[in-house]
Amino acid sequence: MKNWGGGGRGRSAHGDDMVEFDYLYKGLCGLANAHKASALAGHLGAAVVAGYFWGEDLGDLDDAVYQGVEGELDRIIKGEEAFWFNSRKAGITAPELFKPVPDEKAQENLIPDIAKALSTNIGKTRQSGHNVIFAAIAIRALHDHPEYATPTIVGGVRKLIEGFNGVTAGRGYYGQTIGWKQGEQVALPEAHDFPLYRSQQEMVEVVVDELIASVKSRRQGYGGMWHLINHTAALIELSRFGFEATARKGFAGHHQHVRLIRSLPDVSEELGLLKRSDHDPRVADYWSGELKRDEARLTHRIKTLYGFHTILRFINDDDTLRQAHESMRFLMA
Repeated sequence: MKNWGGGGRGRSAHGDDMVEFDYLYKGLCGLANAHKASALAGHLGAAVVAGYFWGEDLGDLDDAVYQGVEGELDRIIKGEEAFWFNSRKAGITAPELFKPVPDEKAQENLIPDIAKALSTNIGKTRQSGHNVIFAAIAIRALHDHPEYATPTIVGGVRKLIEGFNGVTAGRGYYGQTIGWKQGEQVALPEAHDFPLYRSQQEMVEVVVDELIASVKSRRQGYGGMWHLINHTAALIELSRFGFEATARKGFAGHHQHVRLIRSLPDVSEELGLLKRSDHDPRVADYWSGELKRDEARLTHRIKTLYGFHTILRFINDDDTLRQAHESMRFLMA
């Protein structure tokens, strides 16, 4: 596994590079307030925190790349992708989720409460792994910056994760004849040739191989490779920040997630071939173009960039890395 990068605090502390540090706090507020709207409203805050950390982890890119990311984060904060909940019914709007929480004394000892809440629902796939994804992003933010571990922030994130208790795996599209099916309705074949992972390394290798082999196929449902990548990264981050037992408990849900995605047919003939981005997101030209922002790509582009570079730290083969980056451009179109 390659060394972890990061450790910086963005432009606000280290000059004209990386993503502004203010986005970290805004994203944490978005996560802490999300439970007031819906469990899936966590997409918004999680993407903003992930955008900050992607800039921190890849701190040597052209400044135009970070500015491009910040533009996307601003769109999220302004509510451009607000379909994750009914604001009228919830009584709160997407921009309001990002308002600062009350000023309180930090209590770092509260951070494990998030992992404890997650341990209740991590054993199965829950909404394409969002319970794990949201929890892990919040835990990294609070681990790195414990001054934000206030009762309101930690308590809000805990309530968000508890919102996934009893939630299903999600749904998949099985073609025009069958249509959409909930994951619990799908009879998965026995996994005799796909045993449960023994390590994070095995899990990562499965997912990277899956990305390279199947990303050109048009499969709809269970969050696709976007969520599978992020689900993988989240389990890695949980272990990295001190919750290894919880992460290992999550192997079963991740394994189920892979099997559900593999059960999906390629519907390219019905829905059309997938397109590939002309540029790698690590270069400025990518962000200067017209980015596709429908189909939840506004939030998922950012989170998946963060998750992708998190899991690549476990890949040391140069040819595999090259193929993974090429395949990733099908998700970034």
